Amino acid sequence: MWQYPEINPVALALGPIKIHWYGLMYVVGFTVGWRLGLLRAQTKSDWNRDRVSDLLFYAALGVVLGARIGYMLFYDLPGFLAQPWQLIMVWQGGMSFHGGLIGVILAMVLFGRKSRLQFFQVADFIAPIVPIGLFFGRIGNFINGELWGKITDSPLGMWVYDPQFQRMVQRYPTQLLEALLEGLILFSILWIYSIKSRPEGATAGLFLFCYGIFRIFVEFFRAPDIQLGYLLWNWVTMGQILSLPMVALGAVFILWAYRPIKIVKSE
Repeated sequence: MWQYPEINPVALALGPIKIHWYGLMYVVGFTVGWRLGLLRAQTKSDWNRDRVSDLLFYAALGVVLGARIGYMLFYDLPGFLAQPWQLIMVWQGGMSFHGGLIGVILAMVLFGRKSRLQFFQVADFIAPIVPIGLFFGRIGNFINGELWGKITDSPLGMWVYDPQFQRMVQRYPTQLLEALLEGLILFSILWIYSIKSRPEGATAGLFLFCYGIFRIFVEFFRAPDIQLGYLLWNWVTMGQILSLPMVALGAVFILWAYRPIKIVKSE
């Protein structure tokens, strides 16, 4: 039996300026991602230090803007319409992975055009790096004390103060579960898989497929957003609905990448 340590979300306060742990986790995630990108570039003839740096800049903008806009649209549209200025209050949390993914895809398209690279050249390159950013993002969620799982009496549950019940309750620490599955384990799968040369689109497809499966699984333990609740049959969540297309599209990419290629012999 373990208890949430009640971490102060503010890492450093300099007068009116407050630096939040949540934002620092994004900085750490992008920094580690940049270093991993430089490591991958050493084995890729189309990549160098400048291209990696440019890609991470585009991806950072796509993640932050897409994740925040996606959260407001997918999870809190009434709140956004009532108080649209909440869009810039990123330090309070409320970032959607699926919105961030859409933002990164758009960023990759723009970067690819600028760098004259095909879409899958960019997608396959960055796919093994993304889970590290997800890992640090979920650690940021844990520090913020948000995205808790369902109430449970399981030994895996963590005691945390619940303002809804105004008492301590035991909940699944699903932020840590996501950090493990969508972060460390997914990173290990993709990094090891991409060491060898793979068909175009296969690495990006494996990322989409595995993330979708992991996220759908975690949603069974995660409490649904209060403003949404369950969307279908008292167990289907928004996260699961948004992840299903990822699984399908990932499978399509993998099948397309490994499609049999007919070789026509000349007579």
